[in-house]
Amino acid sequence: MKKSLEELARLVDGDIVGDAHTVISGVCGIKEAVEGDITFLANPRYAPYLDLTRASAVITSRDVVCAKKPLLRTQNPSWAFVKILTLMSPCDVSHPQGIHPSAIIGKNVTLGKDVALGPYVVIADDVTIGDKTIISAGCFVGHQTSIGAEVIIYPHVSIRERITIGNRVIIHGGTVIGADGFGFVTLEGVHHKIPQVGTVIIEDDVEIGANVTIDRARFNKTRIGKGTKIDNLVQIGHNTSIGEQCLIVASAAVSGSTTVGNRVTLAGQSGLVGHISIGDDAIVAAQAGVTKSVPAGAFVSGYPAKPHATAKKVNACVQNLPKLFETVRALKQKIAELEEKLKNV
Repeated sequence: MKKSLEELARLVDGDIVGDAHTVISGVCGIKEAVEGDITFLANPRYAPYLDLTRASAVITSRDVVCAKKPLLRTQNPSWAFVKILTLMSPCDVSHPQGIHPSAIIGKNVTLGKDVALGPYVVIADDVTIGDKTIISAGCFVGHQTSIGAEVIIYPHVSIRERITIGNRVIIHGGTVIGADGFGFVTLEGVHHKIPQVGTVIIEDDVEIGANVTIDRARFNKTRIGKGTKIDNLVQIGHNTSIGEQCLIVASAAVSGSTTVGNRVTLAGQSGLVGHISIGDDAIVAAQAGVTKSVPAGAFVSGYPAKPHATAKKVNACVQNLPKLFETVRALKQKIAELEEKLKNV
């Protein structure tokens, strides 16, 4: 597909600086782009590439100036890039259609209009699935589970019994929703399992990455709020409540009975102990270990997690330890020499 820069500007309500008739035939990152591509600049870190990129045009914010390339200046370059990428590179993922003959469907199952079940899908008894939902090959849906409309479930997802999934949810391959929470009572050195009789509720417009595990509650529910996006390899413990529009990045782990507010970011490999709360709009940096509650709007990092400004000072001190050690050793040697001289006075 080819579009002029002028046509793309109308799509994203942008302003053109340079040749409006520039022909765009592809979309690519700013480092990898070649002639004919349009790219974008949203992170100031990549500003030096503006003069180096081989792209034919660059999407930028409205304050950027560049004499070497035509610019498509917008209010939000990242969102404009997404819209153009969607237009120029339409999704070619092939989803199953209809009910495959190998699918196994239990008793009292309610299937909405245009539901698709791929090969070897197993639907247990008393399940409800909404209109236009797609369940790909090798998935399992446990009894009394409810799945909303326009849901996309990729291959080899396991959804246990009595789970509720809202509308327009996307679940990527290998994810397990509703496995038993990790609960045991230890008596005389033996670990006895505590029954996990609660459920999991996934609200509308949630996206869950590959190989994520979301445990069912011991009692009541584990909840993932509307619009939250979860990356690959994330663990959500039992009875945890995740708010709306959160971002939970790869390999983050949230222990049981933790409450995470709205619009919270948990960066990669961050870990939260159980029975704490994270306030609205808080940010937990990558690899942070959170051992106590975090107030709304806070930015914490380090282990144990602390306000980011403090964590940076602590880290700076740690980096200076080798030099400090040498200084202390030299001072000890000087003190020893002075003490020896004083003995001879």
